[in-house]
Amino acid sequence: MKKLTEREEELMEILWDNGPLFVREIIDRLPEPKPHFNTVSTFVRLLEGKGYVSHEKFGSSYRYEAAVSREKYSHSTLRDVVDRYFGSSIKASVSALFSEEKLTDEEIRQLVETVISQRKPR
Repeated sequence: MKKLTEREEELMEILWDNGPLFVREIIDRLPEPKPHFNTVSTFVRLLEGKGYVSHEKFGSSYRYEAAVSREKYSHSTLRDVVDRYFGSSIKASVSALFSEEKLTDEEIRQLVETVISQRKPR
């Protein structure tokens, strides 16, 4: 899965949160200063080229929607971070998170239970 730019992620967040939208509707949901219609249209078409967005034609307009779920994208992005910065070691990445966070014993217990319940048998 190709990495997205900050602007592309911003557009995907809008599509994930709001469902299928026309370019004008996407622009309406962007903060000021609003980008030009052609700029947003170009970004959406780039996202479509990367496989993140699909469209449905309505007359001479297109309505765009996310073709990749937020969950799938976030998992792919997390995997990329683990691979790139922690030598593909989940243990090293979790250890880094634990060293930075001040977790209570109860939060640690809950995390361990979550990991055990989701673990695939080997």
